[in-house]
Amino acid sequence: MFDRRINIFTGHFGSGKTEVAVNFAIKLSELSRKKFEHSAGIDEKTAIVDMDIINPFFRTVDAKSELEKHGIWVISSIYANTNVDIPALPSEIYTLFEKKEYKVVFDVGGDDLGAKAVSRFRQEILSDDYELFFVVNVKRPMTDTPEKIKEMIYIIEESSGIKITKLVNNTNYLFDTTAEDIIEGHKMLEEVSKETGVPIAFASGLRKPLEEAGQVIKVPLLPIGKLIKLPWEQDGDEGLEIEI
Repeated sequence: MFDRRINIFTGHFGSGKTEVAVNFAIKLSELSRKKFEHSAGIDEKTAIVDMDIINPFFRTVDAKSELEKHGIWVISSIYANTNVDIPALPSEIYTLFEKKEYKVVFDVGGDDLGAKAVSRFRQEILSDDYELFFVVNVKRPMTDTPEKIKEMIYIIEESSGIKITKLVNNTNYLFDTTAEDIIEGHKMLEEVSKETGVPIAFASGLRKPLEEAGQVIKVPLLPIGKLIKLPWEQDGDEGLEIEI
């Protein structure tokens, strides 16, 4: 699931797609570094781009310091995490389609307006080696049935002009998540996958319930750390980070 050069993550509000994108980028960077250390191959680099110009509350840049510890290039609007609400995209995005030594993670808004930001780079994406992941939390009201999930897929594909290629099960209740919640989400996505032909790429979540669910669901697992602060969380809050 880490073999593509361009990895685009979208998902409706509350899906946790920014958390998944950030953790995916960290794992991607770790794997690229290990690959380079054990071979004479190209020194692959990792970048992550905050393209979510709609949602001001959950931003990739919140985890910038942690991402940079892993040698990841963090690209975001100069207005990100400020009180200036301007839906601007960073100009560095264009260079990433030329810098083939980079594997890139895009964190994209999960509605029609957010997906339109991707359409600006449609030709560059389609001509590259890409994956478009749709992150789903079936415990959210807009994606709690197969019909609603399929409707969101249709909206995003129509707005972006790009087909979703993989589904991601990120079903959760934050720290109250159980293995049963994740298994429930997997079963619903299996139904969606059967009806749409879009395969499930992996399941993500906090390590303990995810590994318990992994004994039942037979897909790759991405344990994630809690790196994005919620609006009501303050710096120094305890218990927010989980080992990846």
